[in-house]
Amino acid sequence: MEAAIILVFVIGYLAITLEHNLKIDKLIPALVMMAICWALIALGLESFPNWFDSAKHSLVEGYAGFAPEEKMHLMEETLLHHLGKTAEILVFLLGAMTIVEIIDYFDGFSTIKDFVKTKKKTKILWLFGFLAFILSAIIDNLTATIVLISILQKIVKDRDIRIWYAGLIIIAANAGGAWSPIGDVTTTMLWIGKKVSTGHLVGYLLVPSFLCMAVPYFIASFLPVFKGDLEIEEVEEEKKKSKYSSVMLYLGLGAIVFVPIFKMVTHLPPYVGMMLSLGVVAVFAEIYSSSKFSLSDYNDAEESEAHAHHSPVHSSLSKIELPSILFFLGILMAVAALESLGILFQFADSLKESMPMLGTELHYPNEIGKGVSDLVMILLGVGSAVIDNVPLVAASLGMFSEPIDHELWHFVAFSAGTGGSMLIIGSAAGVVAMGMEKIDFFWYLKKISWLAAIGFLVGSAAFMVTRTLF
Repeated sequence: MEAAIILVFVIGYLAITLEHNLKIDKLIPALVMMAICWALIALGLESFPNWFDSAKHSLVEGYAGFAPEEKMHLMEETLLHHLGKTAEILVFLLGAMTIVEIIDYFDGFSTIKDFVKTKKKTKILWLFGFLAFILSAIIDNLTATIVLISILQKIVKDRDIRIWYAGLIIIAANAGGAWSPIGDVTTTMLWIGKKVSTGHLVGYLLVPSFLCMAVPYFIASFLPVFKGDLEIEEVEEEKKKSKYSSVMLYLGLGAIVFVPIFKMVTHLPPYVGMMLSLGVVAVFAEIYSSSKFSLSDYNDAEESEAHAHHSPVHSSLSKIELPSILFFLGILMAVAALESLGILFQFADSLKESMPMLGTELHYPNEIGKGVSDLVMILLGVGSAVIDNVPLVAASLGMFSEPIDHELWHFVAFSAGTGGSMLIIGSAAGVVAMGMEKIDFFWYLKKISWLAAIGFLVGSAAFMVTRTLF
């Protein structure tokens, strides 16, 4: 039965990876894979020799001798445990997405366009690079990419030049998301999973992430395409800019940044702070829109629909990316199925036996062991450029048992977050840029991938230095 579950997971994983070829949204195989894996577990519960206790990160002793009722109860408890942990991430993301949509409702991101006051190509390149690096650390790399490319489309007329900017924004956005607990789904998973803390994550990864962005941008500054001045396209505003756009931009960004501070002070899960931030932003949004709409008022469907056009909160809730939320639900619960049977735990043990100097649980007993571990983490980064980084990190959470803020977790965050820049399909930021600008896969591979690879390797080397300082 274990072989069947692994086969279902592999087939589902391939379908996710090949979504563009199959023309099937990746949330579909993720949900189907999750449901079938847990169904097979329920049907073959008596045949499994082991069960993994995620809370203690060890196999349950004497599981084979448990009565059928005990095994069923244990499975239900485990399923509920993983659903709870997954829900923490999903509710957190729902809150963050809604705040971003509220900012957009007031046209807050148009304020960023006002920062562009030069026509020199290299200055614009660095301006968008820094904006992507900082913005992605606050509103996540996917949203930052969408915002900045949308602004690019309004000010840069020549598409052949614009796609160069877009390609480099992908690198900067992924680098910016890696050093912030709210900048990338994978770092959020590690943060909520209590593998990294905000202070140490920033301390370990800020410099490596910055170099991962800055080195490719420095090299790109000397490329012919960025020489000279840019012809800025003047576009008349289609609608009058809201007088609250700047206020809502800074309020929304400040509310998201507040979440890690709230967690450090109260020690409550991050989604609690995110809900508080959403509530505060929503109050100001409702006041500024002069709407009397109540979130709990659903008595009259027709009235509720009318309010959707006037309430920024209801309008924003209707625009969040639910497919992404369902995809995360499917993939995280599918990985949880493999973890519950001890498959990931056994894989980690076999990895350590085949590469005995990996020595992760022994905190790198020697320099050779550390070198082997570094190679594994770099390969993880390369792998994230080919396949989705969310299941890679989810699998890492089930494989390794290092304590919070161990350097392995920070290397996982950096590699999974920035390695995806090496291929345009390797990250959510790359995929959305590919769709917005119709960037060709092979164009990106030829023009941008080598810059991303240099940045990734420089950043990895920098991490190996910065980790010695903590």
